[in-house]
Amino acid sequence: LAAPLAAQVPADSVRRRSAAGDTAAPSDLAALRAAAAAAAGAPADTTERAAGRQAGGRSQNLLNPEISATGDIRGALVRPGPQTASFDPHEFELSFQSALDPYSATKVFLGLRNGTVDVEEGYVYWAGLPGHLRLDVGKFRQTIGELNRWHMHALPEGEYPLVLQRYLGEEGLAQTGVSLYWPLPFSGRAGAYELTAQVTKGTNTALFGPYGDRPSYLGTLAGFWQFSRAVYGQVSVTGLAGEGHDSVTVIPPCLPPGPCQPMTEAQRIQSRLGALAVRVTWRPPGEAQRREITLRGEAYALQRTVDGDPHVRHGAYVAAQVRLGRRWIGGVRGDWVETTDLTAARASEWAVTPTLTFWQSEFVFLRLQWTHHRDLLGETSDRVGFQAVWAMGPHKHELF
Repeated sequence: LAAPLAAQVPADSVRRRSAAGDTAAPSDLAALRAAAAAAAGAPADTTERAAGRQAGGRSQNLLNPEISATGDIRGALVRPGPQTASFDPHEFELSFQSALDPYSATKVFLGLRNGTVDVEEGYVYWAGLPGHLRLDVGKFRQTIGELNRWHMHALPEGEYPLVLQRYLGEEGLAQTGVSLYWPLPFSGRAGAYELTAQVTKGTNTALFGPYGDRPSYLGTLAGFWQFSRAVYGQVSVTGLAGEGHDSVTVIPPCLPPGPCQPMTEAQRIQSRLGALAVRVTWRPPGEAQRREITLRGEAYALQRTVDGDPHVRHGAYVAAQVRLGRRWIGGVRGDWVETTDLTAARASEWAVTPTLTFWQSEFVFLRLQWTHHRDLLGETSDRVGFQAVWAMGPHKHELF
Protein backbone atom coordinates (compact mmCIF):
# COMPACT_ATOMS: atom_id res chain seq x y z
CA LEU A 1 0.00 0.00 0.00
CA ALA A 2 2.87 2.39 0.82
CA ALA A 3 4.23 2.36 -2.74
CA PRO A 4 1.06 3.73 -4.45
CA LEU A 5 0.59 6.28 -1.71
CA ALA A 6 4.21 7.39 -1.93
CA ALA A 7 3.59 8.23 -5.56
CA GLN A 8 1.33 11.03 -4.37
CA VAL A 9 4.22 12.72 -2.46
CA PRO A 10 5.74 15.68 -4.40
CA ALA A 11 9.00 14.46 -5.84
CA ASP A 12 10.59 17.96 -6.05
CA SER A 13 10.98 18.04 -2.26
CA VAL A 14 13.16 14.97 -2.44
CA ARG A 15 15.13 16.44 -5.36
CA ARG A 16 15.77 19.69 -3.42
CA ARG A 17 17.09 17.75 -0.47
CA SER A 18 19.34 15.69 -2.73
CA ALA A 19 20.64 18.84 -4.45
CA ALA A 20 21.44 20.36 -1.05
CA GLY A 21 23.71 17.43 -0.34
CA ASP A 22 21.42 15.52 2.02
CA THR A 23 22.29 11.92 1.19
CA ALA A 24 20.85 10.28 4.28
CA ALA A 25 18.82 7.56 2.60
CA PRO A 26 17.18 6.33 5.83
CA SER A 27 15.77 9.81 6.58
CA ASP A 28 14.51 10.16 3.00
CA LEU A 29 12.79 6.81 3.30
CA ALA A 30 11.32 7.83 6.65
CA ALA A 31 10.06 11.06 5.12
CA LEU A 32 8.40 9.20 2.26
CA ARG A 33 6.77 6.78 4.69
CA ALA A 34 5.53 9.64 6.84
CA ALA A 35 4.09 11.42 3.79
CA ALA A 36 2.45 8.21 2.61
CA ALA A 37 0.94 7.66 6.04
CA ALA A 38 -0.32 11.26 6.10
CA ALA A 39 -1.91 10.83 2.68
CA ALA A 40 -3.63 7.71 3.96
CA GLY A 41 -4.84 9.52 7.05
CA ALA A 42 -2.80 7.36 9.43
CA PRO A 43 -0.44 8.57 12.17
CA ALA A 44 3.17 8.74 10.98
CA ASP A 45 4.52 6.64 13.81
CA THR A 46 2.50 3.61 12.62
CA THR A 47 4.36 3.12 9.31
CA GLU A 48 7.25 1.15 10.79
CA ARG A 49 4.88 -1.06 12.72
CA ALA A 50 2.76 -1.55 9.58
CA ALA A 51 5.83 -2.55 7.59
CA GLY A 52 6.73 -5.03 10.29
CA ARG A 53 3.25 -6.52 10.21
CA GLN A 54 3.42 -6.91 6.43
CA ALA A 55 6.80 -8.62 6.62
CA GLY A 56 5.54 -10.89 9.37
CA GLY A 57 2.49 -11.82 7.32
CA ARG A 58 4.65 -12.75 4.38
CA SER A 59 6.83 -14.92 6.60
CA GLN A 60 3.79 -16.69 7.99
CA ASN A 61 2.45 -17.31 4.48
CA LEU A 62 5.71 -18.99 3.55
CA LEU A 63 4.79 -21.79 5.96
CA ASN A 64 1.74 -22.69 3.84
CA PRO A 65 2.18 -25.30 1.07
CA GLU A 66 1.82 -24.50 -2.61
CA ILE A 67 -1.65 -25.69 -3.58
CA SER A 68 -2.74 -26.65 -7.10
CA ALA A 69 -5.95 -28.18 -8.41
CA THR A 70 -6.68 -30.05 -11.65
CA GLY A 71 -10.03 -31.01 -13.17
CA ASP A 72 -10.50 -33.79 -15.74
CA ILE A 73 -13.93 -34.14 -17.37
CA ARG A 74 -14.63 -36.66 -20.16
CA GLY A 75 -17.35 -37.56 -22.58
CA ALA A 76 -17.59 -40.55 -24.90
CA LEU A 77 -19.62 -42.35 -27.54
CA VAL A 78 -19.11 -46.08 -27.93
CA ARG A 79 -19.92 -48.66 -30.56
CA PRO A 80 -21.58 -51.06 -29.98
CA GLY A 81 -23.86 -49.42 -27.38
CA PRO A 82 -25.57 -48.80 -25.10
CA GLN A 83 -24.28 -45.29 -24.34
CA THR A 84 -23.90 -45.65 -20.57
CA ALA A 85 -20.84 -43.44 -20.03
CA SER A 86 -21.61 -40.33 -22.07
CA PHE A 87 -20.08 -37.91 -19.54
CA ASP A 88 -17.82 -38.62 -16.59
CA PRO A 89 -16.22 -36.36 -13.95
CA HIS A 90 -13.15 -38.51 -14.25
CA GLU A 91 -11.06 -36.95 -11.51
CA PHE A 92 -10.29 -33.84 -9.53
CA GLU A 93 -6.77 -33.72 -8.17
CA LEU A 94 -5.39 -31.57 -5.37
CA SER A 95 -1.64 -31.07 -5.08
CA PHE A 96 0.19 -29.85 -1.97
CA GLN A 97 3.92 -29.17 -2.21
CA SER A 98 6.25 -27.51 0.24
CA ALA A 99 9.82 -27.25 1.44
CA LEU A 100 9.75 -28.54 5.02
CA ASP A 101 13.15 -27.19 6.00
CA PRO A 102 16.51 -26.58 4.28
CA TYR A 103 17.03 -30.33 3.96
CA SER A 104 13.74 -31.89 2.87
CA ALA A 105 10.53 -31.25 0.92
CA THR A 106 7.21 -33.00 0.45
CA LYS A 107 4.57 -33.64 -2.19
CA VAL A 108 1.02 -34.87 -1.58
CA PHE A 109 -1.49 -35.58 -4.37
CA LEU A 110 -5.12 -36.33 -3.52
CA GLY A 111 -7.52 -37.72 -6.11
CA LEU A 112 -11.26 -37.07 -5.76
CA ARG A 113 -13.34 -39.50 -7.79
CA ASN A 114 -16.91 -40.79 -7.44
CA GLY A 115 -17.27 -39.35 -3.96
CA THR A 116 -14.09 -40.94 -2.62
CA VAL A 117 -10.70 -39.45 -1.74
CA ASP A 118 -7.55 -41.39 -2.56
CA VAL A 119 -3.94 -40.55 -1.77
CA GLU A 120 -2.34 -40.96 -5.19
CA GLU A 121 1.06 -39.93 -3.89
CA GLY A 122 2.40 -38.63 -0.61
CA TYR A 123 6.09 -38.62 0.17
CA VAL A 124 8.93 -36.67 1.72
CA TYR A 125 12.28 -36.43 -0.02
CA TRP A 126 15.83 -35.35 0.66
CA ALA A 127 17.62 -34.07 -2.47
CA GLY A 128 20.93 -32.79 -1.10
CA LEU A 129 22.47 -35.97 0.26
CA PRO A 130 26.16 -36.78 -0.25
CA GLY A 131 27.03 -38.05 -3.72
CA HIS A 132 24.01 -36.18 -5.18
CA LEU A 133 21.73 -38.89 -3.83
CA ARG A 134 17.99 -38.35 -3.39
CA LEU A 135 15.93 -40.34 -0.89
CA ASP A 136 12.11 -40.56 -1.07
CA VAL A 137 9.95 -42.05 1.68
CA GLY A 138 6.19 -42.53 1.34
CA LYS A 139 3.75 -43.52 -1.39
CA PHE A 140 4.92 -42.70 -4.91
CA ARG A 141 4.46 -43.74 -8.52
CA GLN A 142 7.35 -46.03 -9.31
CA THR A 143 10.00 -45.56 -12.01
CA ILE A 144 9.13 -48.37 -14.40
CA GLY A 145 9.15 -47.40 -18.07
CA GLU A 146 8.35 -43.75 -18.78
CA LEU A 147 4.60 -43.12 -18.58
CA ASN A 148 3.95 -44.85 -15.24
CA ARG A 149 5.42 -41.82 -13.44
CA TRP A 150 2.97 -39.48 -15.19
CA HIS A 151 -0.36 -38.63 -13.63
CA MET A 152 -3.30 -39.58 -15.82
CA HIS A 153 -4.38 -36.01 -16.63
CA ALA A 154 -0.88 -35.32 -18.05
CA LEU A 155 -0.67 -38.36 -20.36
CA PRO A 156 -0.34 -37.89 -24.14
CA GLU A 157 -3.55 -39.94 -24.42
CA GLY A 158 -6.51 -40.16 -22.07
CA GLU A 159 -5.53 -43.53 -20.58
CA TYR A 160 -2.40 -45.49 -19.85
CA PRO A 161 -1.32 -47.96 -22.56
CA LEU A 162 -2.99 -51.37 -22.44
CA VAL A 163 0.17 -53.12 -21.28
CA LEU A 164 0.39 -50.86 -18.22
CA GLN A 165 -3.30 -51.33 -17.44
CA ARG A 166 -3.14 -55.12 -17.69
CA TYR A 167 0.21 -55.69 -15.96
CA LEU A 168 0.22 -52.80 -13.44
CA GLY A 169 -3.48 -51.99 -13.04
CA GLU A 170 -5.68 -49.23 -14.48
CA GLU A 171 -4.00 -46.59 -12.29
CA GLY A 172 -0.46 -47.85 -12.85
CA LEU A 173 2.10 -48.88 -10.21
CA ALA A 174 2.10 -46.76 -7.04
CA GLN A 175 3.20 -48.32 -3.74
CA THR A 176 4.54 -47.30 -0.34
CA GLY A 177 8.18 -47.62 0.58
CA VAL A 178 11.58 -46.01 0.02
CA SER A 179 13.30 -44.88 -3.18
CA LEU A 180 16.97 -44.02 -3.71
CA TYR A 181 18.01 -42.06 -6.79
CA TRP A 182 21.64 -41.65 -7.88
CA PRO A 183 22.89 -39.75 -10.95
CA LEU A 184 26.00 -41.67 -11.92
CA PRO A 185 29.15 -39.53 -11.60
CA PHE A 186 30.16 -39.54 -15.26
CA SER A 187 28.75 -38.07 -18.45
CA GLY A 188 29.80 -36.77 -21.83
CA ARG A 189 29.49 -38.02 -25.39
CA ALA A 190 28.75 -41.48 -24.03
CA GLY A 191 25.64 -40.08 -22.36
CA ALA A 192 24.45 -39.35 -18.83
CA TYR A 193 23.06 -42.08 -16.60
CA GLU A 194 20.99 -42.44 -13.46
CA LEU A 195 20.15 -45.35 -11.21
CA THR A 196 17.00 -45.79 -9.12
CA ALA A 197 16.45 -48.49 -6.48
CA GLN A 198 13.12 -48.90 -4.69
CA VAL A 199 11.80 -51.20 -1.97
CA THR A 200 8.04 -51.05 -1.45
CA LYS A 201 5.20 -53.02 0.07
CA GLY A 202 3.84 -55.22 -2.74
CA THR A 203 0.18 -54.21 -2.63
CA ASN A 204 -0.39 -53.96 -6.40
CA THR A 205 -3.27 -56.35 -7.09
CA ALA A 206 -2.44 -56.87 -10.77
CA LEU A 207 1.09 -58.04 -9.95
CA PHE A 208 0.83 -59.70 -6.55
CA GLY A 209 -2.80 -60.68 -6.12
CA PRO A 210 -5.38 -59.33 -3.65
CA TYR A 211 -3.33 -60.32 -0.60
CA GLY A 212 0.07 -58.91 -1.49
CA ASP A 213 1.81 -57.60 1.62
CA ARG A 214 5.44 -58.61 1.19
CA PRO A 215 8.33 -56.43 -0.02
CA SER A 216 8.80 -55.86 -3.73
CA TYR A 217 12.09 -54.74 -5.26
CA LEU A 218 12.63 -52.49 -8.29
CA GLY A 219 15.74 -51.25 -10.04
CA THR A 220 15.99 -48.90 -13.05
CA LEU A 221 19.00 -47.82 -15.10
CA ALA A 222 18.33 -44.91 -17.46
CA GLY A 223 20.61 -43.25 -20.02
CA PHE A 224 20.26 -39.91 -21.82
CA TRP A 225 21.99 -38.75 -25.02
CA GLN A 226 22.14 -35.43 -26.88
CA PHE A 227 22.62 -36.44 -30.51
CA SER A 228 22.52 -32.88 -31.85
CA ARG A 229 21.22 -29.47 -30.84
CA ALA A 230 17.73 -30.58 -31.88
CA VAL A 231 17.66 -34.34 -31.20
CA TYR A 232 17.95 -36.13 -27.87
CA GLY A 233 16.91 -39.53 -26.62
CA GLN A 234 16.67 -41.75 -23.57
CA VAL A 235 16.58 -45.47 -22.82
CA SER A 236 15.70 -47.15 -19.53
CA VAL A 237 15.77 -50.76 -18.37
CA THR A 238 13.76 -51.85 -15.33
CA GLY A 239 13.49 -55.05 -13.34
CA LEU A 240 10.88 -55.72 -10.65
CA ALA A 241 10.35 -58.72 -8.36
CA GLY A 242 7.92 -59.52 -5.57
CA GLU A 243 5.36 -62.00 -4.37
CA GLY A 244 1.93 -62.22 -2.83
CA HIS A 245 -0.88 -64.72 -2.63
CA ASP A 246 -4.46 -65.35 -3.61
CA SER A 247 -7.13 -67.67 -2.29
CA VAL A 248 -9.02 -70.29 -4.29
CA THR A 249 -11.91 -72.53 -3.41
CA VAL A 250 -11.42 -76.25 -4.08
CA ILE A 251 -13.61 -79.27 -3.51
CA PRO A 252 -11.51 -82.18 -2.23
CA PRO A 253 -12.30 -85.74 -3.32
CA CYS A 254 -14.63 -87.48 -0.89
CA LEU A 255 -16.65 -90.66 -0.60
CA PRO A 256 -20.42 -90.98 -0.35
CA PRO A 257 -22.78 -90.71 1.41
CA GLY A 258 -21.91 -87.19 2.71
CA PRO A 259 -21.51 -84.15 0.43
CA CYS A 260 -18.04 -82.76 -0.18
CA GLN A 261 -17.20 -79.60 1.75
CA PRO A 262 -15.41 -76.86 -0.23
CA MET A 263 -12.09 -75.70 1.16
CA THR A 264 -10.13 -72.46 0.74
CA GLU A 265 -6.48 -72.73 -0.15
CA ALA A 266 -3.84 -70.04 -0.55
CA GLN A 267 -2.00 -69.69 -3.85
CA ARG A 268 1.51 -68.29 -3.82
CA ILE A 269 2.10 -65.74 -6.61
CA GLN A 270 5.62 -64.75 -7.63
CA SER A 271 5.97 -61.97 -10.20
CA ARG A 272 8.99 -60.92 -12.21
CA LEU A 273 8.58 -57.98 -14.58
CA GLY A 274 11.08 -56.51 -17.02
CA ALA A 275 10.57 -53.30 -19.00
CA LEU A 276 12.46 -51.51 -21.77
CA ALA A 277 11.52 -47.90 -22.59
CA VAL A 278 12.85 -45.79 -25.49
CA ARG A 279 12.14 -42.19 -26.44
CA VAL A 280 13.58 -39.92 -29.16
CA THR A 281 12.60 -36.25 -29.50
CA TRP A 282 13.31 -33.73 -32.25
CA ARG A 283 12.89 -30.17 -31.01
CA PRO A 284 14.72 -27.46 -32.98
CA PRO A 285 16.18 -24.65 -30.86
CA GLY A 286 14.15 -21.45 -31.01
CA GLU A 287 11.11 -23.25 -32.43
CA ALA A 288 10.21 -25.62 -29.59
CA GLN A 289 6.77 -24.02 -29.16
CA ARG A 290 5.82 -24.70 -32.78
CA ARG A 291 7.73 -27.75 -33.99
CA GLU A 292 8.42 -31.02 -32.23
CA ILE A 293 8.27 -34.76 -32.94
CA THR A 294 8.47 -37.38 -30.19
CA LEU A 295 8.65 -41.13 -30.72
CA ARG A 296 8.35 -43.41 -27.70
CA GLY A 297 7.75 -47.05 -26.95
CA GLU A 298 7.84 -49.54 -24.10
CA ALA A 299 8.08 -53.34 -24.07
CA TYR A 300 7.23 -55.54 -21.07
CA ALA A 301 7.82 -59.18 -20.17
CA LEU A 302 5.88 -60.55 -17.19
CA GLN A 303 6.60 -63.91 -15.56
CA ARG A 304 4.03 -65.03 -13.02
CA THR A 305 4.61 -68.22 -11.08
CA VAL A 306 1.53 -69.57 -9.33
CA ASP A 307 2.24 -72.46 -6.96
CA GLY A 308 5.46 -73.26 -8.82
CA ASP A 309 3.92 -73.13 -12.32
CA PRO A 310 5.55 -70.29 -14.34
CA HIS A 311 3.90 -68.43 -17.21
CA VAL A 312 5.41 -65.67 -19.34
CA ARG A 313 3.42 -62.90 -21.03
CA HIS A 314 4.48 -59.97 -23.22
CA GLY A 315 3.10 -56.57 -24.16
CA ALA A 316 4.22 -53.32 -25.77
CA TYR A 317 3.14 -50.01 -27.22
CA VAL A 318 4.59 -47.50 -29.68
CA ALA A 319 3.49 -43.89 -29.99
CA ALA A 320 4.24 -40.72 -31.95
CA GLN A 321 3.41 -37.09 -31.21
CA VAL A 322 3.76 -34.17 -33.63
CA ARG A 323 3.40 -30.53 -32.66
CA LEU A 324 1.40 -28.96 -35.49
CA GLY A 325 1.70 -25.40 -34.22
CA ARG A 326 1.77 -23.41 -31.02
CA ARG A 327 -1.53 -24.87 -29.85
CA TRP A 328 -2.19 -28.08 -31.80
CA ILE A 329 -0.65 -31.51 -31.12
CA GLY A 330 -1.49 -34.65 -33.08
CA GLY A 331 -0.60 -38.16 -32.01
CA VAL A 332 -1.24 -41.87 -32.44
CA ARG A 333 -0.52 -44.90 -30.26
CA GLY A 334 -0.61 -48.62 -30.99
CA ASP A 335 -1.04 -51.18 -28.16
CA TRP A 336 -0.62 -54.94 -27.99
CA VAL A 337 -0.66 -57.16 -24.90
CA GLU A 338 -1.12 -60.83 -24.01
CA THR A 339 -3.62 -61.84 -21.36
CA THR A 340 -2.49 -62.37 -17.77
CA ASP A 341 -5.25 -64.93 -17.16
CA LEU A 342 -3.23 -68.08 -16.61
CA THR A 343 -6.28 -70.33 -16.80
CA ALA A 344 -7.27 -69.12 -20.27
CA ALA A 345 -5.75 -69.97 -23.60
CA ARG A 346 -2.90 -67.68 -24.58
CA ALA A 347 -4.58 -64.75 -26.32
CA SER A 348 -3.86 -61.11 -27.00
CA GLU A 349 -5.66 -57.81 -27.52
CA TRP A 350 -4.69 -54.68 -29.38
CA ALA A 351 -5.82 -51.09 -29.89
CA VAL A 352 -5.07 -48.07 -32.07
CA THR A 353 -5.61 -44.61 -30.58
CA PRO A 354 -5.23 -41.38 -32.60
CA THR A 355 -5.57 -38.07 -30.71
CA LEU A 356 -5.81 -34.36 -31.44
CA THR A 357 -5.05 -31.94 -28.57
CA PHE A 358 -5.72 -28.20 -28.46
CA TRP A 359 -3.66 -26.29 -25.87
CA GLN A 360 -5.79 -23.23 -25.22
CA SER A 361 -3.18 -22.07 -22.68
CA GLU A 362 -1.00 -23.51 -19.98
CA PHE A 363 -4.15 -23.59 -17.85
CA VAL A 364 -6.52 -25.46 -20.19
CA PHE A 365 -6.32 -28.10 -22.90
CA LEU A 366 -8.99 -29.97 -24.85
CA ARG A 367 -8.55 -33.37 -26.50
CA LEU A 368 -10.43 -35.46 -29.05
CA GLN A 369 -9.58 -39.16 -29.08
CA TRP A 370 -10.68 -42.25 -30.99
CA THR A 371 -9.86 -45.79 -29.85
CA HIS A 372 -10.37 -48.87 -32.01
CA HIS A 373 -9.99 -51.95 -29.79
CA ARG A 374 -10.00 -55.71 -30.40
CA ASP A 375 -10.46 -57.72 -27.20
CA LEU A 376 -9.31 -61.21 -26.20
CA LEU A 377 -12.37 -62.80 -27.85
CA GLY A 378 -11.77 -61.09 -31.18
CA GLU A 379 -14.65 -58.62 -30.76
CA THR A 380 -13.98 -55.05 -31.92
CA SER A 381 -15.29 -51.81 -30.49
CA ASP A 382 -14.86 -48.08 -31.13
CA ARG A 383 -14.83 -45.25 -28.64
CA VAL A 384 -14.80 -41.56 -29.53
CA GLY A 385 -13.89 -39.52 -26.49
CA PHE A 386 -13.66 -35.87 -25.53
CA GLN A 387 -11.48 -34.67 -22.65
CA ALA A 388 -11.32 -31.24 -20.98
CA VAL A 389 -8.52 -30.64 -18.48
CA TRP A 390 -7.94 -27.41 -16.59
CA ALA A 391 -5.51 -26.56 -13.81
CA MET A 392 -4.80 -23.75 -11.40
CA GLY A 393 -1.97 -23.08 -9.02
CA PRO A 394 1.82 -23.06 -9.34
CA HIS A 395 2.09 -26.63 -10.66
CA LYS A 396 -0.18 -26.68 -13.69
CA HIS A 397 -0.35 -29.96 -15.61
CA GLU A 398 2.59 -31.37 -13.70
CA LEU A 399 3.65 -34.74 -15.09
CA PHE A 400 4.39 -36.11 -11.62
